Amino acid sequence: MKIREELILKVLAKESTVVELAEEYGVARKTIYKWLKRYQTRGLTGLVDESRRPLSSPMKTSAELALEIVQLKKEHMRWGPKKIATVIAKRHPDDESTPSIVTVRRVLHGVGLMKRTRRRDSGGLAPTPAFFIPTEPNDLWTVDFKGWWHTQDGAKCEPLTIRDAASRFVLAVRLVTRTRAEDVRPIFEEVFAKYGLPKCIQSDNGPPFASMHGLGGLTKLSAWWVSLGIRVVRSRPGHPQDNGGHERMHCDMRFELEDCRARDLIAQQRACDDWLTTFNHLRPHEAIGMKTPGEIYRASPRRPGRMIVGGYPDGCRLVDIGKSNGNINVDGWKVYLSHALSGYAVGLQGHERGYRVWFFHVLLGTFVPGTHETLQPAIVEELGA
Repeated sequence: MKIREELILKVLAKESTVVELAEEYGVARKTIYKWLKRYQTRGLTGLVDESRRPLSSPMKTSAELALEIVQLKKEHMRWGPKKIATVIAKRHPDDESTPSIVTVRRVLHGVGLMKRTRRRDSGGLAPTPAFFIPTEPNDLWTVDFKGWWHTQDGAKCEPLTIRDAASRFVLAVRLVTRTRAEDVRPIFEEVFAKYGLPKCIQSDNGPPFASMHGLGGLTKLSAWWVSLGIRVVRSRPGHPQDNGGHERMHCDMRFELEDCRARDLIAQQRACDDWLTTFNHLRPHEAIGMKTPGEIYRASPRRPGRMIVGGYPDGCRLVDIGKSNGNINVDGWKVYLSHALSGYAVGLQGHERGYRVWFFHVLLGTFVPGTHETLQPAIVEELGA
């Protein structure tokens, strides 16, 4: 301060020029002019150094906000900064100081909850075929079984998962002890009653969803879907990427449910229900613009009935399938179709010397009376596909 006072007094007394004083005292001319201006407006107090603290600190995070960031991360350890920042912004819509992704990452690094990871290559998975890509909710539901695990008391549980492909909304996560059609159908009846019917259901090629040897690949379960007017789409054998979004959801379940197995089946189902609520209504999804599935999904206006009316090509003659043996009688010939279709009817459409046999919109095969007593399976074909 004494040196600054001495320098300013010399300037005011015009004993030396600013250039000479700058050289003598080893300071910049700009600094001397700054001190002179402060002295003229505030006197000697103007020569005291001012605080360099900025008026606003965009990188400063309140203790309450940092605590909320850490708490969210501990509750959802697989969430990254982007999801956490999005959730906090939704919780505090009127707060202009909600943290950015960079701030969330900095807070998590500071408490040791954020590790630098390298993004792995996808392994060259082929893109999903175009006919698998939905554009609206209920265009396509995907179904599968998550691999089983044991609860703490040793009970085996295997979740059946049903998901809307467009919105990522999980419609059901239901534990089953058996995977037969009669065990799974009541779950679909409940889901259909709550959410309506989808246009298509995609599954793998295993039971109870599909049969590698049955006509049209149909089982009792998928035949029922077709009778409701639902088209059945199957992933290509050995191509899990065809249902990649569903598999990705199962990966989340692996870490967040299976690794934290519950005491018994009742507690495990409760944990599955809580997980479903979080997945649908709290966890933002980058693929849908950081919205939650619950913000996008809407129930289908198509409501379930006993079975659709019509659905066969024009000119078909309906023939009932035996309830006990899966046979039909055509022009005095008994033709075996499938036990999975027992109790339904098929449509016979004239074709060359025989008939094309349709199960609603699915072509099962062809039959020529007098040449054989079994149906010649058709390459999978659908009406209007």
